[in-house]
Amino acid sequence: MTTEPPQVAAARIEAERARAQLMASAQRLQARLSPGTLASNAWQGAKEKGADLAENAVDAVRKRPLAVTGVVAAVTLFLAREPLMDLAGKLSHEAKAKKSKRKSTEKAA
Repeated sequence: MTTEPPQVAAARIEAERARAQLMASAQRLQARLSPGTLASNAWQGAKEKGADLAENAVDAVRKRPLAVTGVVAAVTLFLAREPLMDLAGKLSHEAKAKKSKRKSTEKAA
């Protein structure tokens, strides 16, 4: 059996310690970069940002309720313009039909 010098034994122990430390660091890094962890962190960040935006929106509405109401009404009218135009056309058509019917009834009488 050969005995190694104390310096070699100390270097071997130091190398094993450094290897173990490196492997622990690699495992921690792998855990931090796993898809589940990244998705969880992204979701958490999005929730926090959404909460901040909602809080800012509520503050803005409290400061200027009339302006916000006007903006919401304008956006609603813009988004509903097609159905509103269809409704206006139908109402106009019905009004013309009733007027025409009345005139024909008056002529017959």
